[in-house]
Amino acid sequence: MKLLKKGLIEARYLYLMILPALAFYGIFCYAPMYGIQIAFKDYYPKLGIMGSDWNGIENFRYIFSRPEFGRALRNTVLISITQIALSLVSTVTLALLINELRAKKFKRVSQTVMTFPNFLTWVIIAGFVRNMFTNGGFINNLFDALGGNRIDFLSDKYFFLALLFFTEIWKSAGWGSIIYLASMSGIDTELYEAAYLDGAGRIRCMFCVTLPSIKPTIILMLILSMGGILGMGFDQIFNLYNPMVYETADILDTYIYRLTFGTSAMANPGVPAAVGLFKSVVGCALVLLVDRIAKLCGERGII
Repeated sequence: MKLLKKGLIEARYLYLMILPALAFYGIFCYAPMYGIQIAFKDYYPKLGIMGSDWNGIENFRYIFSRPEFGRALRNTVLISITQIALSLVSTVTLALLINELRAKKFKRVSQTVMTFPNFLTWVIIAGFVRNMFTNGGFINNLFDALGGNRIDFLSDKYFFLALLFFTEIWKSAGWGSIIYLASMSGIDTELYEAAYLDGAGRIRCMFCVTLPSIKPTIILMLILSMGGILGMGFDQIFNLYNPMVYETADILDTYIYRLTFGTSAMANPGVPAAVGLFKSVVGCALVLLVDRIAKLCGERGII
């Protein structure tokens, strides 16, 4: 006990530094978990959480019975898996390319340029995309000036998906590459020297030294990304989509948003709470599953 007290006193400033982070997660992540019970109630604000009547799994039964839910769930999974795969490939590739740059000044400038899109909101990006690709946008005006036909790109479900994936990569690849660059900075330089002595070139070193060295980081990021597989892309899709692309672009978050705040808004807030709980449970299960698979394959995992 005395040793514990002594350790706390000696490291008191370090513990003070983590207090803001603990307060943030306590207030915004753990305290709201009290409201999970809304998913199992006919919730009315005037009665409060404790005063509202329990209804068992009626909220879950209601949402699962709607045909649009299946479509939204399918689109969410497909879009999220594709974005995770493309983001993983693009961030790792970009990190490898930046790491190979030898001119330090150009390397810093490249990193700054690549990470800048991450600080733009999806509202700004959506406005730019609409100005470019709507029926009266720059691209169609260019087609018209060249004698071609106008194409409503944002109403084409396949082009819309391609646009989603491209804008996601453009926005997040530079920022995501920072983690891999940090991991690459810790690689022992003797490994590269040994590879050069064996006759390996820069490309060979990239695939035989750099990639294997950052594989644990890649697996860690993949496991963590699986937790949000049912909650990815709301800001992006909400600011870009329209009824013409609901078939392939309507995800769980946008569907529940319309169901809750649309013209025929539901009276029971327990339904979106039920969907949120469903997403959290599935996300947690996927993290545990992927972590288990990683361990079976001989990797470290996170748990």
